[in-house]
Amino acid sequence: MSVFSRWKEGLSRTSKAAFGQIAAIIGASEITDETWDDLEVMLIQADMGIETSSSVMEELKRLARARGRIRSDQLLFALKSELLSRLIPPPEFHFDSPPVVILVVGVNGSGKTTTIAKLSSFFSISGKKVLLGAADTFRAAAVDQLQVWSERLNVEVIAGAPESDPGAVAFNAVQAGVARGVDIILIDTAGRLHTRFNLMEELKKMYRVVGKALTGAPHHVWLVLDATTGQNALQQARSFKDAVNVTGVILTKLDSSAKGGMAFAIQRELNLPILFAGLGEKAEDLRPFDPDAFVDGILALPQE
Repeated sequence: MSVFSRWKEGLSRTSKAAFGQIAAIIGASEITDETWDDLEVMLIQADMGIETSSSVMEELKRLARARGRIRSDQLLFALKSELLSRLIPPPEFHFDSPPVVILVVGVNGSGKTTTIAKLSSFFSISGKKVLLGAADTFRAAAVDQLQVWSERLNVEVIAGAPESDPGAVAFNAVQAGVARGVDIILIDTAGRLHTRFNLMEELKKMYRVVGKALTGAPHHVWLVLDATTGQNALQQARSFKDAVNVTGVILTKLDSSAKGGMAFAIQRELNLPILFAGLGEKAEDLRPFDPDAFVDGILALPQE
């Protein structure tokens, strides 16, 4: 399956339920006030958020005024361009001074542990030596998941006893990674509600402990967000960013989401790049985020 086809298939629910209806709205023979109103409502319903939707509409109306008259096909093209302009291309990953320590955080049920396993597969296939730190010591299934994946991928995992200090596990994982000369250390953390003060303080502690194990670590903090949670994910992202300096977002379950517009809201309000997107259950379905493929997929547009 081509990269574009994988994106299109993964985003089919979004394109059918939300953004895909936009083409029908814009496809009217004449752009009227009702067309503008319907379009804005559709953007909001797609989880783009009121502020982002209003900003997009202002730009489209400005373009229409500047041209005097705008055809439906021109408006659809303008919408695609406007949406693309609001997505930050993911940065390139550099591993000049290994090991690179990546702390992976998120709320319960976001798919965090599975995403870490998929990341280890992605980096291993690209020739990087990976080590996993199973610092989610409160959920035995999380440690078991990583150990199963580690055997499949021939990747070592550092784990502790159930309910042991997660900071100690993270510290040991970093030290082990340095000793073994790995390229990347991926550290799993316990899923936590962003509204629980004590849990967020514990996460801050782990962040500091990792820095003591290796100067400059963690080099990245990646936040895993469930795309099906919509605008609730925005508040989660704010809380985690404030707590541990989140540097990027991984959107999971995009293939299960009927909306997907929260990607634009996250980037507008938090200025965080989306690094990867989950488009299915298989390891290869975790894809580096592709703004063009994402916009084409949600608008159900053909590949250019």
